[in-house]
Amino acid sequence: MIYLTAVEMARLLRAREISAVELLEAHLRRIEEVGPRVNAIVTLVAERALREAGEADRDLARGHWRGPLHGLPVAHKDLADTAGIRTTYGSPLFAGHVPAADAPIVRRMRAAGAITVGKTNTPEFGTGSHTVNALFGATRNPYDLSRSAGGSSGGAAAALASGMVALADGSDMGGSLRNPASFCNVVGLRPTPGRVPSTSDAAAWFTLGVPGPMARTVDDLALMMSAVAGFDPASPLSIAESGAVFAGPWGEEDLSGVRIAWSPDLGGLPVDPEIAKVTAEAPRVLEGLGARVEQVDLDLSDAEDAFRIYRAWYYALSYGDLPPGGLGENVRWNVERGREVTGADLARAERLRSGLYRRMNDFFETYDLLVAPVSQVPPFPVEQPYVSEVAGQVMPDYLAWMRSAYWISVLHAPAASVPCGFTSGGLPVGVQFVGRPFADLRVLRLARAFEQATGHGLRRPPCR
Repeated sequence: MIYLTAVEMARLLRAREISAVELLEAHLRRIEEVGPRVNAIVTLVAERALREAGEADRDLARGHWRGPLHGLPVAHKDLADTAGIRTTYGSPLFAGHVPAADAPIVRRMRAAGAITVGKTNTPEFGTGSHTVNALFGATRNPYDLSRSAGGSSGGAAAALASGMVALADGSDMGGSLRNPASFCNVVGLRPTPGRVPSTSDAAAWFTLGVPGPMARTVDDLALMMSAVAGFDPASPLSIAESGAVFAGPWGEEDLSGVRIAWSPDLGGLPVDPEIAKVTAEAPRVLEGLGARVEQVDLDLSDAEDAFRIYRAWYYALSYGDLPPGGLGENVRWNVERGREVTGADLARAERLRSGLYRRMNDFFETYDLLVAPVSQVPPFPVEQPYVSEVAGQVMPDYLAWMRSAYWISVLHAPAASVPCGFTSGGLPVGVQFVGRPFADLRVLRLARAFEQATGHGLRRPPCR
């Protein structure tokens, strides 16, 4: 039952062939079974979830269907505020913090009928693509417990891969939905900024970081998007289009004539040989589906300084007033870099990003989709704080190994991570499907065609 798709779970619940309590209890047993080894869910609210599941069943008995996520067990990233449930942001400074209100994505999931099981692990304030923090330790990859689950939504990805929840939310600034999805053989969507609304008292117009969905199939991503996307006046970037556009069922996607740009290294980035070998299958699969695939020499290097300047500025703005002695090394480093940012730096970042947006707008006049590796390396040892070398090239800091993901973040574009295969050692590898800004639905439909042609997402982890 735990590895049914969320779409199938929702169908069975609505038909009253299973109950929300039965479904939740199956997931709670799975959490008890593998949770201590994987360490994906760090705050569990089982009693509250059972009460809510009982209410969901009683609603169904009265003919009341709350929405597309009715009765589905879900978990929320520990960066997303959850009313009445501890939310630590992965930081000792907030170890006992219990918010009074839900984040917008949590509120919409619950309004659509989802049952909150608990909170998923994240590095402190989502800092880094390896899920480890001083409060809860490291989340382990269900496909190899000695490896990282990625990050910063690594707890969400590991919980999904190991069957602990049906759906999970996450967030993505430099790849935090896509990287863990790739590492854990699930799917994640970085939506166009504003597609899934978010609120902030400090950085409401900041577009590098976005909330979004994670699931085991693209259809399940779309189901979740139907609940969480849509206009919200509290979010100044909110897109005025209903989430209902994502609602299925969809027909088969015809890729005949679809123009796809394939970039094996996003313009010369170092790529681990195992990643290069696995992802090289992607263009062949797409051509077999009828698409016209062309390998491109793409220059996204202007995204490097733009991303780092904006990210540093954001960290100083958001966390600069916190006591530095209570912060981890990575957060302190980012705050320090942010305090060095000048007005001239911000002007340069804006010029670089604006020019890149214009060039990519021209690019998407020629191509419908850009396909590239999500991560430059496969899942690395869980004790390793970050990747220090890629294909023989030394990385200058803990961020640099994720350029293949964070360069895409600068484009204001939707990007979905989809399973592409496995290394010789059985570790998952994903590719990202990147579309024109605001073309989230198109990205998902094309990603679904690839997913169904390969079937890689059906391979379950060995952890029992």
